[in-house]
Amino acid sequence: MKITFMGAGSTIFAKNVLGDTMLCDALCESEICLYDIDGERLKESYLMLDNINRNSNQGRAVLKTYLGVENRKEALRGADFVVNAIQVGGYEPCTVIDFEIPKKYGLRQTIADTLGIGGIMRTLRTIPVMEDFARDMEEVCPDAWFLNYTNPMAMLSGFMQRYTGVKTVGLCHSVQVCSQHLLESLGMEDKLEVRRELIAGINHMAWLLDIRDKDGNDLYPEIRRRALAKNESEKHTDMVRFEYIRRLGYYCTESSEHNAEYNPFFIKSKYPELIERYNIPLDEYPRRCVKQIKKWNERRDELVHNATLTHERSKEYASYIMEAIVTNNPYKIGGNVLNTGLIDNLPAEACVEVPCLVDGSGVTPCHVGRLPVQLAAMNMTNINVQLLTIEAAVTRKRDLIYNAAMLEPHTAAELDIDDIVKMVDELIEAHGDYLPAYH
Repeated sequence: MKITFMGAGSTIFAKNVLGDTMLCDALCESEICLYDIDGERLKESYLMLDNINRNSNQGRAVLKTYLGVENRKEALRGADFVVNAIQVGGYEPCTVIDFEIPKKYGLRQTIADTLGIGGIMRTLRTIPVMEDFARDMEEVCPDAWFLNYTNPMAMLSGFMQRYTGVKTVGLCHSVQVCSQHLLESLGMEDKLEVRRELIAGINHMAWLLDIRDKDGNDLYPEIRRRALAKNESEKHTDMVRFEYIRRLGYYCTESSEHNAEYNPFFIKSKYPELIERYNIPLDEYPRRCVKQIKKWNERRDELVHNATLTHERSKEYASYIMEAIVTNNPYKIGGNVLNTGLIDNLPAEACVEVPCLVDGSGVTPCHVGRLPVQLAAMNMTNINVQLLTIEAAVTRKRDLIYNAAMLEPHTAAELDIDDIVKMVDELIEAHGDYLPAYH
């Protein structure tokens, strides 16, 4: 078994995913290939995983490193699974650009990694790199499964699914923790033993359509009552999603700081009081980046040079997917896949997030049916941007970038068309060689 990890310099995430494989009987003797373009981070990940392999896996995995574009194809050759966790352009310069230039035009963001003008630009600089991965995979590991963790999830996974021959599923943490987070935040911990839940929609805006306790009782009436009462009585970190419950009837998978910028409702320069009212953390992602860099610098020796380092299996989907495919023991996930008749009232070109069965035949998505019309409509405001951005990346047409930004809900609510075009042009110029030429 060969597992290749693209972006292995993501050391903490590599620890979780690859450490998990070392604790799985079906995967513990795998050849693990670490690939990155940053030699220092690649070495750190190798040293850390080597310690885990010795201490938690009796040294049974075989670890190899591959540095730079010139070695990428060999890292992929013969792989059974490819895990993708790259970030093109990093915090500096690209994330800073994605926040600071829009801010000059009066456009504020919270996370900017999924939608918004930041999500559009992140997609445009990442798709060319992932296309290179895909062409290599089609040549040297055509049967491999590509497990994508990189954001913007729907746009990058959707590109791979529509424009390459690579078997791709997109994976996100938010589905796994959605019900637990909701119930705990509402003081309903006694209902954590959920008998049934159904989550479907698009990444970061998939809807908790049904949730029932161990006796089959519908939990939504009490959820709706408590969510409304909590929003009216106290300030907390999930006010946007609780407002979704009030206005749309349902909770969604990703956090309130993310969803605050996926629509035109909450971040409005004309109504600055909404930021305080809904407790919206503007510029949250840059703050997180700075904290993560500082935390890594403080923890580097603890993880990289710790000869006694061990690992406990995490909740990340990746190792469970690999295990299910290798052993043919079924496992259920929430996966991002092409909408091949899965959600009836969303377009076929969309990348949707639905329940999937994983076994020896691969990843098999489940038919969901129709979403409540208001939820499908909310998803469509995001899907419009996703499809236009993918098309811009494929055709290299600048006008399609303008169109994507014009139809992006938050951007359109704040800026006029002329400023949208000027902002896009300035962003393209600032990203320089991180983007291909657009005409």
